[in-house]
Amino acid sequence: MPKTIRELADELKVSKQTIQYHYQRLPTKNRQKDSQGTNMISLTAERIIRDKVAKPLVANTQQTGSKKVTKTSKENNDLIATLRREIEDLKSQRDKQLATKDRQIDHLTKLVDQQQQLQLATVADNRRLKDHVQKLSGQLTQKTNDNLSTGNDLFNIQDKKSKIAKQKIVKSGSNKDGIHTNRAIKRWWKFW
Repeated sequence: MPKTIRELADELKVSKQTIQYHYQRLPTKNRQKDSQGTNMISLTAERIIRDKVAKPLVANTQQTGSKKVTKTSKENNDLIATLRREIEDLKSQRDKQLATKDRQIDHLTKLVDQQQQLQLATVADNRRLKDHVQKLSGQLTQKTNDNLSTGNDLFNIQDKKSKIAKQKIVKSGSNKDGIHTNRAIKRWWKFW
C-alpha cells in the first residue's frame, strides 16, 4: 500500500526533507503521484528509501558504541510482510510481462506462417506463368517458321521481278554532251 512522504518519515523517525531528498533521486519508474498530485511512495520505492536511510542510522549507532538492538521483532515482522508483498507485486508484473511476450510471439508466428503461404503462392503463380510463356513462345516460333516459308516465297517472287526489271534497261536519249546513259525503269512502289 503506497504511503505519503510524511507517513514514511514518521515511521522511520527522520525528517520529511530526508525522505523527500531520497525520493527525488529515485528512478522515474519508482515515483508515483495520486489523483491530487501528492507524491506517493510505492513498496519498491519504500524499500529503497528505507535502505538508504537505515545505513546512516546504523553507522551512527555503531559509532556511539550502543549495544541496543536496533530492530524489534515487530519491526522485523513488518519488514518481512513488506518484502513478501513486494515479491508478490514483482511476480504479478513478471507474469503480465510473460503473457504479453507470449501474445507477441503468437502474433509473429502467425505473420511468418502467412508470409510463407504467400511466398508459396507467388512461386506457384510464377511457375504457371513461366509455363504459359514457354507455351506461347513455342506457338509463336511455329507461326514464325510458317510465315518465313511464305515470306521466302514472296521474297523470291519479288527478287525475280527485280532481276527482270534490271534486264530491261532503257536507253535514254543523249544528254548535252552527247553521251548515252542507260537507266533502269523505276516505279514508285519499289522505293519502299
